[in-house]
Amino acid sequence: MDTRALVHDAHQAGIEGFSAGAIVHRDAGQEILLLRRRDDETSFPGAESLPSGGVEPGETLLEGLARELSEEIGFPEGFPLRLESFVTWFDYESRHGELKRQFTFARPHDGAPVRLSQEHTDFRWIPAEKYRDSDLTPHVKAAVREWLEQRDSPA
Repeated sequence: MDTRALVHDAHQAGIEGFSAGAIVHRDAGQEILLLRRRDDETSFPGAESLPSGGVEPGETLLEGLARELSEEIGFPEGFPLRLESFVTWFDYESRHGELKRQFTFARPHDGAPVRLSQEHTDFRWIPAEKYRDSDLTPHVKAAVREWLEQRDSPA
């Protein structure tokens, strides 16, 4: 997948900072992985989230996502990303007041054990349709809803 057009469009909209997240799923998309942020985190303390994080200067979106998956849930460095698809993007204001864009992708879980980073205290697998009952942010819930629609639409 070539994500350069996504980044180009964001730059055209005046957005310079990016993050990438993944809807990590298993059992043919029936369950998704949610992480619980630490209570002392500066962004969304104690909230649930998808594995995600900032894309560093010089990284592509997929390189940044691979690094974040390695850092946040312990996927081994250099694992094959095997992304299914780009799902959607949303804009948000960072804790420093900068406008950023998060790109969300879907990725099947490959069976590797989940090893949490220091940023998180817990994780859980939930039935994908129960995402509304989580405390994900509204933007992330909308991304999961979009993925479910894509998952359930005929190819």
